[in-house]
Amino acid sequence: MRFASHEDYFLTVLPAVRPLLESIQQHVELFLPEATRCISYNMPAFRNNKRAFFYFAAFKHHIGVYPPVSGNAELIHKLTPYMGPKGNLSFSLNTQLPIDLIGQVSIALYQQYDI
Repeated sequence: MRFASHEDYFLTVLPAVRPLLESIQQHVELFLPEATRCISYNMPAFRNNKRAFFYFAAFKHHIGVYPPVSGNAELIHKLTPYMGPKGNLSFSLNTQLPIDLIGQVSIALYQQYDI
């Protein structure tokens, strides 16, 4: 199934997970009002005027945020508990979503990919 919008994607996840995805979407838009919604790699994403820089998706036990943050040692240190082997972020569905931290990630990725 190919998704045309964030909302199309959100309709395919469990109802309990939708508010988490919507919260991520709202925080990215709050911190980065110039970012635009898109679908990339068939998952919800945001793009600056050049390219997609922030991707997020729901899985059976977690929400993933991509790509890895680089160049911000302080933020990377805060993200360590959520990092997978390739640096992608994984937030368990069994714990409270650190939404402000995810907002910081969106800003860092925007700056990282605004070249």
